Amino acid sequence: MLKGIPKILSPELLKVLCEMGHGDRIVIADGNFPAVSMGKNTIVIRMDGHGIPQLLDAILQIFPLDTYVEQPVQLMALMDRDVGKIETPIWDEYKAIISKYDARGDVTVGSIERFAFYEESKKAYAIIATGEAAVYANVMLQKGVV
Repeated sequence: MLKGIPKILSPELLKVLCEMGHGDRIVIADGNFPAVSMGKNTIVIRMDGHGIPQLLDAILQIFPLDTYVEQPVQLMALMDRDVGKIETPIWDEYKAIISKYDARGDVTVGSIERFAFYEESKKAYAIIATGEAAVYANVMLQKGVV
């Protein structure tokens, strides 16, 4: 046990977060995301029993977002056929969490088209597979410097 480290962060995840360098990206994936097939050439960490908001909050306590890019946080954008049909209130949760840890607030958050998000995920340092049930809940973080 360590003091000051959120308990949701496993030793495996802490190791990965420490190994990452400036500009490296990590995907926190919802339960529908094809984490294993997208992560064939990267590290996949299973955290099936956890939701993304709790995990995002814990990670951002110790993980600096990149200040050299405008939007170090990327969401998977809604597909055209889902616009106006699917609500994404979890995005507001993410923005509130991010605002707690980054003074720039929700301007740090952008979005990437679904299939482009998949391609970028293949290049990420790691993918965390969660049990998050919200749709379009995937989020990609780009690491900054301390």
